[in-house]
Amino acid sequence: HSYPGCRLLIIARFSDKGWFQSMFVHEVEARKDAHSNLLSKSETSDLYKIQFHNVKPECLEAYNNLEAEVQHKLHLDQDYPCDVVGSWNTWYGDQDQAVHLWRYTGGYPALTECLTKLNNNKEYRHFRMERSKMLVSRRNQLLLEFSFWNEPTPRNGPNIYEMRSYKLKPGTMIEWGNHWARAIKHRQENNEAVGGFFSQIGDLYEVHHLWAYKDLQSREETRNSAWQKEGWDSSVYYTVPLIRSMESRIMIPTKSSPLQ
Repeated sequence: HSYPGCRLLIIARFSDKGWFQSMFVHEVEARKDAHSNLLSKSETSDLYKIQFHNVKPECLEAYNNLEAEVQHKLHLDQDYPCDVVGSWNTWYGDQDQAVHLWRYTGGYPALTECLTKLNNNKEYRHFRMERSKMLVSRRNQLLLEFSFWNEPTPRNGPNIYEMRSYKLKPGTMIEWGNHWARAIKHRQENNEAVGGFFSQIGDLYEVHHLWAYKDLQSREETRNSAWQKEGWDSSVYYTVPLIRSMESRIMIPTKSSPLQ
C-alpha cells in the first residue's frame, strides 16, 4: 500500500540537514595538509630508504663484506649526499636477510642526485652486478621520520635490534601518530627507542619502529616495565584496532653498521 503522507515525511527528513540525517551520516572535515607534512620532522628534509635483501645462505658472509666495502667508500666520499644509518642481519624473522637503512640529507633531490651519480659510477655498477649473484630477492621503501621519535644516531654496542613493522588500515596514520606521540615517552627509560618511520613509496600505510636492547632478556624486561607506566595501556588499547598486520624482526648489526 502507498501512504503518501508518510512517504513525503521520510523524504523531507532525509533531505533536511537536521538531527535525523546526523544519525546516519558522519561528516568528516577535510584535512588541510598531507599526513606526511603533519607527522614528519619539519626542521629537517631528510628522506630514508630501507632495503630488505634476501641472500643466498651460502653467500651471506661474502655479501656482508661486499656491502661493508661499498658503504665505507660512500661514507668517505662527500660528493654523495647519503649515509647508512644501520645495517643488520635478521636473527629471528626472515632468515639469511640483510636490512639496510639509508638517510638522504636533502630529501628527494638528494636521492635523485645520489642515484644519478651512482648509475654513472663504473665501480658501483660492478658492485651491483656482483651483489645480484648473491641475492634471492630484494625490496625497498622510501620513508619519512616521525617528528616525535628519537633521532637515529650511531651508538656503541653490543646491542640487538628489533624492528617492529605495522601495516595500518588506510586513513589511520594521523590517529596512529597522535597516540604514539604520547606513548613514546613511556619507552625512553633504557634508551631503547632508536627511530620511528612511516612509508611514502613502496608498501603504503606501513610503520617501522626500531628499538635497541642489550639482549633478549633485556628486551623482555624493558617491554614489561612499560606496562607499569600510566598511559601505556591506553595507548596500546587505542592503536591495536588501527593495525591490519604486524611483524617483529630481531636483528644483529653488521660489523660496519653505525648502530652497534
